[in-house]
Amino acid sequence: MSELYIQSAVRITSDQVWVNGEKVTITREKESAWLTDIYRHLGIQYPKFFKMDNLCKAGFLASEFAMKGTNLEPSEEKRDWSVLLFNRSSSLDNDQNYQKTIADSSNYFPSPAVFVYTLSNIVTGEIAIRNKIMGESCSYIMEKFDETLLYENGVIGLAEGKGIHHLLIGWVEYIDEKCDVLLFHVSKGKDESTICPWNIIGIKKFFI
Repeated sequence: MSELYIQSAVRITSDQVWVNGEKVTITREKESAWLTDIYRHLGIQYPKFFKMDNLCKAGFLASEFAMKGTNLEPSEEKRDWSVLLFNRSSSLDNDQNYQKTIADSSNYFPSPAVFVYTLSNIVTGEIAIRNKIMGESCSYIMEKFDETLLYENGVIGLAEGKGIHHLLIGWVEYIDEKCDVLLFHVSKGKDESTICPWNIIGIKKFFI
């Protein structure tokens, strides 16, 4: 099997952003949410962002930082890429929002726009659609962040994924206004942008 390497590492919490271990200064706006401020910092134009739930926004923003170092255009088909994400709360943050729309039979206003995000794997789909990633995309639930499981699944994803050479893999958790994201771009082989080997030590290094 080819050796695997971390090409980028993105960490987003409720008040900080780090890319490859370096803190990113985000300008805060009084009237906007934290994730919206990050979106504006990136300087991209993707109106669909504002329709996403917070879990999708968090994963999407992390993927934007991760993809910036690839010199690939979002519109370019990426048949040798896959997306593999984990979290603890699934889509519960948005599930709670949807529950509010159906809890009162006298004030019943269920929204398809909210309901569509009551699946945790929607975030992998949003990332794949944005970047035209054609490989498999999966979302799994685990009790807590586990660097060993993350490492092992990264190895499996690249070793067993036929024709897959690049993987966006990580932890994307958002619940009750608390954001906890660690996303990696891992590849077979290294180049000038390689940070370090894909291993448990490397993963823990970026879980700031």
